[in-house]
Amino acid sequence: MEETISLQEIFQVLKKRLKLIVVITLVAVLASALITLFLLTPKYEASSQFIVSQSEPSQELNINDIRTNVEMINTYNVIITSPAILDQVIDELSLEMSSGALASKINVTNAQDSQVVDVTVTDTDPAVAANIANTTVEVFQESIPTYMNVDNVSILSAAVIGDDPSPVSPNVTLNIAIAFVLGAMVGVGLAFLLEYLDT
Repeated sequence: MEETISLQEIFQVLKKRLKLIVVITLVAVLASALITLFLLTPKYEASSQFIVSQSEPSQELNINDIRTNVEMINTYNVIITSPAILDQVIDELSLEMSSGALASKINVTNAQDSQVVDVTVTDTDPAVAANIANTTVEVFQESIPTYMNVDNVSILSAAVIGDDPSPVSPNVTLNIAIAFVLGAMVGVGLAFLLEYLDT
């Protein structure tokens, strides 16, 4: 015969072990807050934009030219994080890292069918992130005519640092919320386990 458990019994177990559940949840939240605030290094983002356009824009809008530029962006996205570009950035900024390490800090994206490309850099120092983003785009703009025999890259906006930059990670609120949910789940699970083992 199968054992069944009623809602009333569930509530009785939760009520009986409420202190245990609350303590485990609070410990998890406190640990998450301390680790997030004091052990994890905050990281900042800075973005610079460039636009791929015609070198000599014609009077009429040519949809084929725009499509060609959009397709070329995929190639540009690879070139901009290549050692050929990043080694120059490292030399110019006197960075003590390899081109591979620098590439891991850079994220190059563009919206679908858009000629605007975002170069986003993540670093523990907001000023360094902005410098890397701006220098990378500038070096790319200067170098791309050499590699592809084109001159259709224009800087749209440079990365700037606000008066009080906010880190993009770690997310204190999100980490605490996750710890709260996990702590509560562990507490409830442990409460039912102890009740099951209590003979």
